[in-house]
Amino acid sequence: MTDDAATSAGTSPAEEYLDEVLAVVERVPSGRATTYGLVAEAVAEVLGRGGPRQVGQVMARAGSGVAWWRVVNAAGSPPARHLDRALTELRAEGCPLTRDGRRVDLHRAAWLP
Repeated sequence: MTDDAATSAGTSPAEEYLDEVLAVVERVPSGRATTYGLVAEAVAEVLGRGGPRQVGQVMARAGSGVAWWRVVNAAGSPPARHLDRALTELRAEGCPLTRDGRRVDLHRAAWLP
């Protein structure tokens, strides 16, 4: 959908982007994780725009309704401000973590949208 089509359908481009990011994150299975960059690539395939920082902004503003802890940075680290809660959720789901237990082991846990 183009920006013009989104606007004429009553959805702003920003809302369309937000909805698409959240839709991708909702598909991440329990016990797995993905990165901001991979989410951005999946969204760009549909909408043709955005990047990891935009995904991070969406997650910070509107990600509380989805399993936000399943989205980590390229090193496997959850959001620093919510590190303890994210790690608790990831452990509860059985998501593979690194030996130190502070990051997702992306080699074993990565989910590709």
